[in-house]
Amino acid sequence: MTGWLITNGFLRTKKFQELTDLFMLSASTHGIKLKEIPNTKLLPGTPVRTKPDFVIFWDKDILLARYLEDLNIPVFNSSQFIRICDDKRKTFLALAKEGLPVPKTILAPMTYDKTSFTNLSFVESILEQLSFPFILKEGYGSFGQQVYMIRSYEDLMDQINKITTTEILFQEYIQSSYGRDLRLQVVGQEVVSCMKRISDTDFRANISSGGRMEQYVPTTEQCELALRAVQALEGDFAGVDLLFGNDEKPVICEINSNAHFKNLLDCTHINTADKILEYILKKIER
Repeated sequence: MTGWLITNGFLRTKKFQELTDLFMLSASTHGIKLKEIPNTKLLPGTPVRTKPDFVIFWDKDILLARYLEDLNIPVFNSSQFIRICDDKRKTFLALAKEGLPVPKTILAPMTYDKTSFTNLSFVESILEQLSFPFILKEGYGSFGQQVYMIRSYEDLMDQINKITTTEILFQEYIQSSYGRDLRLQVVGQEVVSCMKRISDTDFRANISSGGRMEQYVPTTEQCELALRAVQALEGDFAGVDLLFGNDEKPVICEINSNAHFKNLLDCTHINTADKILEYILKKIER
């Protein structure tokens, strides 16, 4: 069986190479001929002479994913799932539509100026719905970056003027989850691994922001919510981040379509690459 691993040709760092290496090693042990192809080497509209049996799309080049799907190549995850997960605003709308627990969220209005707001009258509506402190997020961002704690009106104005995008959202601050969250790795119909992330100095618990990790056995409720979230968005696999709400009730923070799983491997000794390839093999061979 042959497969392609689509990566981003502009992100050639150790962090991304580690995941590629894990996929390549896992494919070898499963008897799969897996070839890494950066998106700079495969452009939508150029001919695909020999199709693989499947594609693991480990990038966010949605147009390329859609192009491969249109060629009737099985793509994991789908372009639609990647598109929704890549934009935190779209993720919120999709989850809220399904009635899943998410922080109270308000989306900034669309403006044709993509770098700044020329009219801030909408701020009044936000302050009517959210109390300080609350969270401001850029629609696109990873590793806990582009996420800001807003403690006052002055803080809000300062942050809106600092950021260089208008694609933002405002969220209720889940104080009960300060400095702690869960990462659950979902593959198919199963939560294959989980870790708790903790920070003593920041409201964000991301490892990339200085947090630490420990093994964690998720509750049935936490597992069921993570599975429902991925299924609602029709994903094959994802890293689901859960917050601890009132009475420790799980609240969905984010869904990552191609979550970095090296830290999860180090913490739990469970290789997500193995789980993903085993899932794909079962699905392709049906």
